[in-house]
Amino acid sequence: MLKNILIIDDEEKLRGLLARIIKSEGFEVFEASDLKSGFKKMESKDIDVVLCDVKLPDGNGVEFLHKMKTSFPLTEVILLTAFGKISDGIQAMKNGAFDYIVKGDDNDKIIPLLYKALEKVQLQKKVKQLEKRISDKYSFDTIIGKSKGLEQVIDLAQKVSKTDSTVLLTGETGTGKEVFAQAIHENSNRIGKSFVALNCSTFSKEILESELFGHKQGAFTGAVKDKKGFIEEANGGTLFLDEIGEMPLELQAKLLRVLETNEYIQIGDTTPKKSNFRLIAATNRNLKTESEAHHFRSDLYFRLNIFEIVIPPLRERIKDIAPLAQYFVKQFSAKTNKQTLSIDPEFLHKLQTYHWPGNIRELKNVIERAVILANDLSLTQDVLPYEIQHQQDNSNKTMSAFSMQSIEKLHIQKVINYTKGNKAETARLLEIGIATLYRKLDEYNI
Repeated sequence: MLKNILIIDDEEKLRGLLARIIKSEGFEVFEASDLKSGFKKMESKDIDVVLCDVKLPDGNGVEFLHKMKTSFPLTEVILLTAFGKISDGIQAMKNGAFDYIVKGDDNDKIIPLLYKALEKVQLQKKVKQLEKRISDKYSFDTIIGKSKGLEQVIDLAQKVSKTDSTVLLTGETGTGKEVFAQAIHENSNRIGKSFVALNCSTFSKEILESELFGHKQGAFTGAVKDKKGFIEEANGGTLFLDEIGEMPLELQAKLLRVLETNEYIQIGDTTPKKSNFRLIAATNRNLKTESEAHHFRSDLYFRLNIFEIVIPPLRERIKDIAPLAQYFVKQFSAKTNKQTLSIDPEFLHKLQTYHWPGNIRELKNVIERAVILANDLSLTQDVLPYEIQHQQDNSNKTMSAFSMQSIEKLHIQKVINYTKGNKAETARLLEIGIATLYRKLDEYNI
């Protein structure tokens, strides 16, 4: 692909000479005699590098540089002048010029300089494309599903994304909490800045503290050099703490201080540092219950719970199972070099009646296994795991009005109505675990 170079200079002979030299290197060259016509060329052509004279009939190239960089940030500008004034050179670089050279004296530098400028342009374009792919991957539009519960969650996440408020994402394992965290970041004012994710359940207390706050060389055995922590890495961007309910109480106190002051101290240091980050936390625990039991700091819970978003489990999003399954089938068919497989109705029915304790993550694994095992062009129920093939169908099960099960079902239904569908609060009032509640809801088809 040809690289486009624009020369803006009112000296026709010099402009023509530069054009011939640059064309001989295989570049596409456009010419303009003043700033106005040069800017029109930039609007109509995809210009990579501009060679611009400083003194032109309709303005000064150094001053015009700001307009060019504002309108075309990926285009690099090299300024040319007949008089090498240091003050002009300094201002040119401040305004965003790639370089500033003197006509005649620096002619031999032009071609090497062009290649360097083009390298920078190509790198910037690649970064921009990568940022766009990441943004597209984690936009709210790419979250699959049309169930009412999912649409409500997306609506809440979109509203909070434009703020800097702390967000607490709750829900069972595998429901897609990190996907929502990424989407909130990519749709926030911090887009383009760091998104740093740390799973609090992965490390011991000592390692987690080092990962979070960083350490100085010699702070402990094995600390052979300074190490930045995730809090520092997230400066200007977003820090995502997954499974925050697993964080040791001592570290919870330190995190709370960071959230209140924006200051932290590395292990082995005494000087506070500042970090401006947005916190998104996630957990599959009921932090309210945990704080009441003194397993989680109540002051940190209230600081995190500024804006809670509860992501519903897959069993409450039956409508989303078909599009999710189709997406994963297409993904894994391509991955295994197979023609995209169709989904047999009985296969889909089994997916829709299964209780999915592992949620979307489990569905993804099941589909990958099924695509690998499939011998035909259709996915049938015989390639599903045993527990999904032979699940019990309780949808038509009837109970005696006098049975203990009937009384239990009625009581659970009353509490669910009382809490307006809040599963975590329902489990707390019933004094049972959240997993037990979901199993009973599934069992009684509530």
